Amino acid sequence: MTTTRTRSQAPVTAPIPPGLNLLRLKLRLMASVSTDWAFGSAWRLFTTPRRLPEKHWEAPVLAEARQFFVPMPAGNVAVYEWNGAGTRTVLLVHGWEHRASFWGVLARELAAAGFRVVALDGPAHGASYGRRVTLPAYARAVQAVADALGDVYGVVAHSLGGAATVGVPVRFNEAAGGRLPRLVLLAVPGSTVAVAHRFAEMLQLPPAVQARMNRYIREQHGRDAESFSLTRAGRQFPADQALLLHDDQDASIPFEEAREIAASWPALDFRATSGLGHNQIMRDPAVLAQVVAFLAE
Repeated sequence: MTTTRTRSQAPVTAPIPPGLNLLRLKLRLMASVSTDWAFGSAWRLFTTPRRLPEKHWEAPVLAEARQFFVPMPAGNVAVYEWNGAGTRTVLLVHGWEHRASFWGVLARELAAAGFRVVALDGPAHGASYGRRVTLPAYARAVQAVADALGDVYGVVAHSLGGAATVGVPVRFNEAAGGRLPRLVLLAVPGSTVAVAHRFAEMLQLPPAVQARMNRYIREQHGRDAESFSLTRAGRQFPADQALLLHDDQDASIPFEEAREIAASWPALDFRATSGLGHNQIMRDPAVLAQVVAFLAE
């Protein structure tokens, strides 16, 4: 394990969204009447990403790509390809409330380095189907794209995309032994339970509603929520080489979770950054240079 972190950082807290106090009150009132009622409302919030306004640089990035769709029973997954003539395929898997175009800077860097670059819009994101998405549903979409691509050399995944890819997990190159040569994780959560707990804390959900969420996951997927966590699943993921980068000022995923992933995954190359937060790590030139070099080894 290697790290570039040289000093301790105080925890970073995210600002309280507008209208949060009213939403908290609404959920408390619902919970006082029915735990299931409050759970249903909270679960819809938890699984419904916002459709963020398009940034000025997204359209030019997508204009450079070839768009195609991978069909699934629930609808079509939008997929974008840069440098289709590249000899090794790298799949980019975005995080919560992002989309394929958010990978634009890295997609260009990888294409310039000779890779065939592919990125998808996850379910309920970008041009893909749906309005709601769970971790397993996202993983199924990534699996469908991976199966359509065939041989995948590398994966770069950010945040929720890393949890879906490694925690569920997605299986790559099964016809050729089932191993992935290169895996890069950026700002990924160590514990899915901790993600749900932060959501519950933000909304001040009563313990009974939190317990109902955990029970629902077991009922739907036949496994505990913690089983999806990278601290448990990461070391079992069949990657020949894996790299994790995480910022010590990440306000969305605490830096300590990256430490826990690294401690549980001895073969992982862990590198810390400072001052980039949760999203800038996807675009920082120094980070991108490390990612490209790691994939090109």
